[in-house]
Amino acid sequence: MPEGEQAAGPGAASVDARVGHAGTRIDLDAVTKQYQVGAVEVTALDGINLHVDEAAFVAIVGPSGCGKTTLLNMIGALDVPTSGTVRVAGVESSGASRRDRAALRRHAVSFIFQTFNLFPGLTALENVRFGADAAQRADSSALAEAALAQVGLAERLHHFPHQLSGGEQQRVAIARALATGNPILLADEPTGELDFRTGIQILRVLEEQARSGMTVLVVTHNREIARVADRVIELSSGRIVSDGAPVGGKAEIDDLQW
Repeated sequence: MPEGEQAAGPGAASVDARVGHAGTRIDLDAVTKQYQVGAVEVTALDGINLHVDEAAFVAIVGPSGCGKTTLLNMIGALDVPTSGTVRVAGVESSGASRRDRAALRRHAVSFIFQTFNLFPGLTALENVRFGADAAQRADSSALAEAALAQVGLAERLHHFPHQLSGGEQQRVAIARALATGNPILLADEPTGELDFRTGIQILRVLEEQARSGMTVLVVTHNREIARVADRVIELSSGRIVSDGAPVGGKAEIDDLQW
């Protein structure tokens, strides 16, 4: 067994069976994450308590280095806390093996990464189909085409990443997440590389996912985007400093400006 790998316990198959028993609920209790940087111990998350119900559209805001991406990685089972518990879609991931966490990601959580993470040797369609295949979805080609059309790239299916603009690459990454069909969507600055018009289009897509029953968490520096969320969580120095409805109430997407 590789160093640092925990025993799989009941195994990935049991995780597959358990995913979804709690719908798309997310629960973090007293979660702390510390990193050792040279001789310095850095606390990225400091006693986070967070509970997100199903079909929520949540924005996570705060300055750079406040712990937003670390929090997203905890929820998405890409990392485990130093202390505390994380439970996602009915599965406790904080004490799970790597294999069980991979099963949770495969069947419950999809990511939109800030760095796109596209395969340069695959077309847009193939990149998106990879996401559907990884989630073991039937008819992955049809799902991939539909997701690319949803983000306005129906005419760019057979283009490679180097033939696409930064904004188009971001939309391919978003389509790949949508094509998995997983019930929880975690997005790290999903409109960061997009112009205003395309950013609005993507926000509409994300809002539609939440309205259809998906739980959507969006990390953003853009507080204007956070105005359309049902709930805004603000982090500072690894702690939640505010949590509630957007200031002034939830805005309509058509009212946004940036």
